[in-house]
Amino acid sequence: MPAPDRSLGQAMVEFALVVPLFILLLVGLFDVGRAVYAYNTVNNAAREAGRLAIVDQYEDHIRAEGAGAASGLGIDDDDVVVAFEEADGSTCTAIGSASVVRCIAVVTVPYAYQAATPIIGNIIGAISITGQSRFPISVNCATSACPLGS
Repeated sequence: MPAPDRSLGQAMVEFALVVPLFILLLVGLFDVGRAVYAYNTVNNAAREAGRLAIVDQYEDHIRAEGAGAASGLGIDDDDVVVAFEEADGSTCTAIGSASVVRCIAVVTVPYAYQAATPIIGNIIGAISITGQSRFPISVNCATSACPLGS
């Protein structure tokens, strides 16, 4: 009777050790792709809301635009932060007046990214991803027609 082939058992053990690592690496690539998607989405949402803010200074409209542009991430209107600043960083007090054009609209869209893979998610935890845009205001919405109305 021939001796049993021990290489077959060795191959099964190697396969059992390598496959979980390969699957973890593969799913980790999907998580990286989701993180890149979230990063691009929050930056695009901040940019879209900022572009609206330069011609429409109603914060509700700006928040809705930011949340709508990031709808794939489930961001609410209340999550979008809108601020109007002077060039030195202080709060702009000219909203609604003719001198509003010296102000800068700052829109921030935050998102807490959580990896879908349980092992990776437990290791890295939640990652804060924030998109921000800064645009100078070009039109006084209070004296001209606002794009989305009042």
